[in-house]
Amino acid sequence: MVHGCPWCYIGKARFEKGLAEFPHRDEVEVVHRSFELDPGRAKGDTALVVDMLADKYGRTREEAAAMEAGVAATAQAEGLGYRTGGRDHGSTFDIHRLLHLAKARGRQDELLALAYRANFAEERSVFDDEVLVALAVEAGLDAAEARAVLADPQAYAEDVRTDEREASELGVGAVPFFVLDRRYGISGGQPSEVFAQALEQAWRDRPAPSPTAVGADAVACDADGACEATGR
Repeated sequence: MVHGCPWCYIGKARFEKGLAEFPHRDEVEVVHRSFELDPGRAKGDTALVVDMLADKYGRTREEAAAMEAGVAATAQAEGLGYRTGGRDHGSTFDIHRLLHLAKARGRQDELLALAYRANFAEERSVFDDEVLVALAVEAGLDAAEARAVLADPQAYAEDVRTDEREASELGVGAVPFFVLDRRYGISGGQPSEVFAQALEQAWRDRPAPSPTAVGADAVACDADGACEATGR
């Protein structure tokens, strides 16, 4: 679960479409794990996404805006809202901590969907604590509990770090990355058909030694926030 990565937003939608086609979908448990794009970034240190892209890739603002427009077109083709102007880039650590609270309360997917929509489709900054509290309430969480988590930097911090260590142990260096039954790995925002096929394969082939790559090269975002084709 990564908020700054548009391909996680798109990949989640594509996975859900693939899952909807899977005959045993009611027996699948989906768990979202933490992965920060910019783990060294301080809380409150935000920048416009277009400026971040221009700086990271050595592009002009116009070129960076064109990059965003291309991603927007892909998102919109999946039926997702996506605004290309005015979006912020910042530390997602607090969002991940709040998502672990939501997981403990059985509302993780609801909060993740709302946070993605706020970040990519709406004029709501997910780097503002009050916005996060409002999203938590929309997801069915208690406002006071959500506010208490955000006020305590240690709350659910180890849960986030544990997810990130596990990702490192699995060799995950870019997101989105999907692990099926801890045996099959799918890297990037693959088409929904790839997810449907991988679910079928994982269902058929129970014992396997380690995650096996499924699908062709796709776009993913690495830990530094760089979003590009994987498998190169």
